[in-house]
Amino acid sequence: MNPALYRIRLLCDLCRTFLIPAIFFALALQLTRWQLGYFTLPGYFGFIVAWTVLKGWYFQYRQDKQIRSLGARPIPRLVGKWPGNIDILLKMMTAFKTSYVLDVYLQLFEEYQCTTLNTRILWIDNIISMDQEHSKFILATGFNHFWRGTYQKERMETFLGQGIFNRDDDMWRQHRMTARPFFARDRISDCENFEKHCARTLRILSSLEANDEPCEAQDLYSRFTLDAASEFLFGQDLETLAAELPIPGKTEMGPKGSATEDTWGAFAKAFELSQQNITRRGRIGNLWPLFELFEDKNEKPSKVVREWLNPLVRQALEEKARAEKAGICSPVTEKTFLQHLADSTDDPVLICDQLLSMLLASRDTTACSLTYITYFLATEPGVAERLRAEVLEHCGSQGIPSFEQLKNLRYMRAVINETLRLFPPVPLNVRETRSSPCVLPYSDPTYYDASYDSRPLYMPANTTIVYLPLLTQRNPALWGHDAHAFDPERWLQPERIARFVANPAMFTPFSAGPRICIGQNYAYTQMSYFLVRLLQKFDKFTLAPEFQPEGSLPPVEWKERRGRQSFECVWPAAALTLYVKGGMWVRFRKAKG
Repeated sequence: MNPALYRIRLLCDLCRTFLIPAIFFALALQLTRWQLGYFTLPGYFGFIVAWTVLKGWYFQYRQDKQIRSLGARPIPRLVGKWPGNIDILLKMMTAFKTSYVLDVYLQLFEEYQCTTLNTRILWIDNIISMDQEHSKFILATGFNHFWRGTYQKERMETFLGQGIFNRDDDMWRQHRMTARPFFARDRISDCENFEKHCARTLRILSSLEANDEPCEAQDLYSRFTLDAASEFLFGQDLETLAAELPIPGKTEMGPKGSATEDTWGAFAKAFELSQQNITRRGRIGNLWPLFELFEDKNEKPSKVVREWLNPLVRQALEEKARAEKAGICSPVTEKTFLQHLADSTDDPVLICDQLLSMLLASRDTTACSLTYITYFLATEPGVAERLRAEVLEHCGSQGIPSFEQLKNLRYMRAVINETLRLFPPVPLNVRETRSSPCVLPYSDPTYYDASYDSRPLYMPANTTIVYLPLLTQRNPALWGHDAHAFDPERWLQPERIARFVANPAMFTPFSAGPRICIGQNYAYTQMSYFLVRLLQKFDKFTLAPEFQPEGSLPPVEWKERRGRQSFECVWPAAALTLYVKGGMWVRFRKAKG
């Protein structure tokens, strides 16, 4: 079924739940010739309850039979006080509003002393996992058992459409083949594009510093990465760095960060609102269409986003038509990604969908990483000092760094990796099993219970599983007692690196397996280049919490919990990608001499 037809899917589900039992109930009355009178309606609802219970028993019988045949065991289930674990759902939905990022799930894992759980909300299997072996199976070794699935495509269809992040199988492979040549080394090692947009960003920071004003770093980095990505992929600078900047103490909080009122602000708000809606749908579960029967909440913001991209698409298709008419055929090496897309199809919607997916990946993920790196430069001054010393040693106090110089910055790579470990840009992801069940492999239980049952876990067919890289990458069983601490040294010490090399599934900020991010080298190069240019010019970074919008600072009750939230200075949150709630205001100090 077309994922955009979510209302029809919901109608089918409701028919299976209410209409089919009604037909059987009517047949039963007809055959038995019972006349229930006033008790017809109560009898019908009673029949539905009995029908649901019997159907549940039947599916459980089938699952138990499959479990035995596979030599597996069921995934531990949440046990609530209300039918369908509705009490747990309500508790989670309330907690999501004020909790630390993914802490709702972590508390469940701690309560049940395991790393993979079946929430079984509203009698629907829904698996959550922070187990690195299970993540590896989903992403790599058991890749063919999983796909994006029906329900995830429904949630994302209006926003991402037929883009690479919302498709499977042949269309996904075609998208990947189309994009791969544009992330080859010869393209990402050309830093001219980075330099152009770095220079603009640093001029903005210098101007703010001269006026003794802080900067909303998350917003600025979003503009930098979007402008660089648009020129790299489309051959056109969107010039968001030239638009209105957030004003300290006056700019209000947007869906994810700051909210400016200009054209760029409208795009950013729509872009982020769509992601928030998708996340909200995921938390509600498969019944989210009940809340959007009369209005697709992503329709309006998606329209705003596409109004930005459609002129680019039209221009590319017109250029293609002119080139064909003139008999001109340029090689791929001379084309932008957008031009290459236009050569592969005349469908403007498909082109726009793929452009939007690439923008989401290049803007949000890299901007997120730069934001959290700056956060650590501000909260860990010793790290900032050492990193700047490395930059000055290898690249000098001014001038453009070469690709080879960037590769030699070992401590910078360690800082980037440690930031990605604690704050992966995609803190959770979703897959769905295909039409056959499978088993999740045995996993080392060191962190929990030595009497662990070594049988694999039964994974039902057509079932959603949410895997949680952020929790995996902070698991003390994998990373030691200091798993929550920011320590770039763990990426420089041979014995600690050896542990990661032996178990690469413990660190997957760019995913893994066939769907591993093809832009990860682009991201590393862009982040390294920007940090070199930043640290050549600035030597001190200080958070400015007094300018944070109301409601964006960490709640006091976080201090009572364990882990990073007990001392976090910003509010990490997630909506498809990670971000800092309300943005992050920072003072940048220029280096002397």
